[in-house]
Amino acid sequence: MHFILGLLGTIVTILVLLSRLADAGISLGGLNPFLWKRRKDWQSQHDANPIFNVDNPMEISALLLTAAAKIDGDISTEQKEFVLTVFRDEFHRSEKEAAGLLASSNYLLGDGQAIQHALPQVLKPSLAQFSEQQAKSTINILQRLCDLDTHPSELRLEFNEQVKKRLLEPFEPKEEWS
Repeated sequence: MHFILGLLGTIVTILVLLSRLADAGISLGGLNPFLWKRRKDWQSQHDANPIFNVDNPMEISALLLTAAAKIDGDISTEQKEFVLTVFRDEFHRSEKEAAGLLASSNYLLGDGQAIQHALPQVLKPSLAQFSEQQAKSTINILQRLCDLDTHPSELRLEFNEQVKKRLLEPFEPKEEWS
């Protein structure tokens, strides 16, 4: 019986000491592994490139279109006009919203290396929301952008093929078991 009283006294002492440390501003909450994991997950999501979190089909289409126009370097004037026209006519945005969408897409892309080298990861959050019509429309728009140049670059053609393959992948007929 005396060892139970000693154990209870030790537990109460530890709890009182922890309370006094917390009152003094020393928190031991950082030792909580669940809190540590939540903080680490939030930090990795916060520090990640934002293009990997875009899940709206229209926004990802705008990113893809801007990336295709920007793939050879800066966007030419006729490519910029084409992109703005697509944003207005196809995406049904006002002049101001179309310019904002182009500016935000351009900002998110940065140098464009992330979308070129990690296209599956960029498309992953939004691929489930794409309808077949939206996927085909995006591919058609990218092809029209490619047709603006008399001699489109190999890099742009390769990017268009990668996008086409990734966007149409969920809509391909599945093989039956034989």
